[in-house]
Amino acid sequence: MSALKTKSSYAYIPGVMQYSAGVAAADGFAIERARFEEPVKLDEGFARIKAHLESIGRPLDAFCACELRSPAPFTEAGFRTFNEAYSSVLVDWGIMEGEDNPVARSNVCPEVAPPSEPSFHAFCYTVPAAGVGPTFVVAGSGEAREGQGTYRDNTVRFGETTPDAIAEKADYVLGEMERRMSFFGAGWADTTAAQLYTVHPIHAFLESEIVRRGAARHGLTWHYNRPPVKDLEYEMDCRRILTERVLLVG
Repeated sequence: MSALKTKSSYAYIPGVMQYSAGVAAADGFAIERARFEEPVKLDEGFARIKAHLESIGRPLDAFCACELRSPAPFTEAGFRTFNEAYSSVLVDWGIMEGEDNPVARSNVCPEVAPPSEPSFHAFCYTVPAAGVGPTFVVAGSGEAREGQGTYRDNTVRFGETTPDAIAEKADYVLGEMERRMSFFGAGWADTTAAQLYTVHPIHAFLESEIVRRGAARHGLTWHYNRPPVKDLEYEMDCRRILTERVLLVG
């Protein structure tokens, strides 16, 4: 990945077409997070996000990150098709140009009671703020190197789910979180939340890798979800956000 790029109210780590690797608020702004009470289908979610931004007097390009929930892991071809539809809205909103997507994202698949179609779980946006310090969102990463070709050819211990394989995958993902945070001059000590997505046991390395590394300094939110592409097994994201809210649905 290259150096940080900027939008009007935040900087981002250039990533792949479907998302950036992370965002950080520009000086004079802060990132806030809103979570829907229940997942909201994609089209309705975009409409609700637009309405929320309008209600607080923020432009569409204040939208900087989101968390999605999908029915089941995609094939690589299916993931590309989904990403093309998703990113078309960002183009319409004037946020995305070409394949340069500044919006950070996580997209995971609940193993139990999944949504019937891709849906929004949460989203982030910038607001004017002074004196609050840095805020950032690191996008979700599984155990595959992004933008290097097929997932099959770039996944740590592809197809393996033994305890030592999951631990190796986790070590890679933790390192990727740290690498992405380093773009913002940040580390685990700066985070306010960390989220983990896997259906595999983590207890064997929870203390030695996650806790001792500092990734659970405020606890760890473990979602019993799978990453968005078949044969990926472990994903994380993290953030420093000082204002979070829940939006009622209905």
